[in-house]
Amino acid sequence: MTAGGTAPPRAETSAEERALRVQLAAAYRIFALLGWTELIYNHITLRVPGPERHFLINPFGLHYSEVTASNLVKIDLEGRPVLPTRWPVNPAGFTIHSAIHAGIAGAHCVMHTHTTAGMAVACGRAGLSMSNFYSAQLHGKVAYHDFEGITVHAGEGPRLLKSIGDRPAVILRNHGLLAWGDSLPRAFAILWLLNRACEIQLASTAMGPVIEIPEDIQKKCTADSLQFDPRFGAGQDVFDALTRMIDRTDTSYRD
Repeated sequence: MTAGGTAPPRAETSAEERALRVQLAAAYRIFALLGWTELIYNHITLRVPGPERHFLINPFGLHYSEVTASNLVKIDLEGRPVLPTRWPVNPAGFTIHSAIHAGIAGAHCVMHTHTTAGMAVACGRAGLSMSNFYSAQLHGKVAYHDFEGITVHAGEGPRLLKSIGDRPAVILRNHGLLAWGDSLPRAFAILWLLNRACEIQLASTAMGPVIEIPEDIQKKCTADSLQFDPRFGAGQDVFDALTRMIDRTDTSYRD
């Protein structure tokens, strides 16, 4: 039994899936380190390679600091566990995440948070202000989806996909932030950028009127952003650095 109290995945788990499990468990610990937690709620999901369209999600009932490679739950698009587990899955997790995994070909990782800054901007009528260094790197990459209540109803999926289109940074109105990407590190880089933009917005607008950045400068900032530059790992270098930070204090996520 592992730290989370669940049996490890069956022996036939591939080396590739094992590596993804470790990466995803590291992401949960990094979120805990950053304070991007909401008790036992919210989710990071990662698609498992293969034709079955399975993905990994956190066990419902564990804090992010308790998530390990082996207690992650592998589920299908209907939220049914594929491997034996003692843990349930939060319906709000697979409803919204499965819609994105199924409906967007490049969405291999989906992340959702309820940070204070993210929720505050999501509740603001004007949305994200293109007035700071971070938001300027998201020109043409931000989508909005109107609040329809707690995301447990599958019927919202098509409307969510329509709202997102091909934009990887999503502001869920009255709700929080979401990001998706073709890899976990890229999704993380997008979410970090979006959340940081929201943090600066809260601080700057509290002081009075802000200086909006011209659209041509926004486009230039987005084109020049290291967050999306493959020469700098497209988020991989940042994710690796944060993984080294948690490795220095606790490697139990690898179990």
